[in-house]
Amino acid sequence: MAEAKKRKIPQRMCVACNEMKPKNTLIRVVRSKDGEISLDLTGKAAGRGAYVCKSAECFERLKKRKGLNRAFGCEVDMSVYENLQNEIADKCGDNDE
Repeated sequence: MAEAKKRKIPQRMCVACNEMKPKNTLIRVVRSKDGEISLDLTGKAAGRGAYVCKSAECFERLKKRKGLNRAFGCEVDMSVYENLQNEIADKCGDNDE
């Protein structure tokens, strides 16, 4: 009898709340080699990645503390934060307050 292999689920740390969570429950923001910062919804784009929970609370904490600026060591354009906020709102169905 063959046993089903248990796949190890990769864990990543949210840059806002510093909690380890399964990679597939987080949103990845990536900085490419040429310095362009964007959302990586596939989780497979080349470059340095930072992960954020799909919650409004984590996003607000991230924005307030400029967490992506710290994660990437450079100034991150506000449009990246806006795109991230829109993606989180779409995923969660949260209302903006």
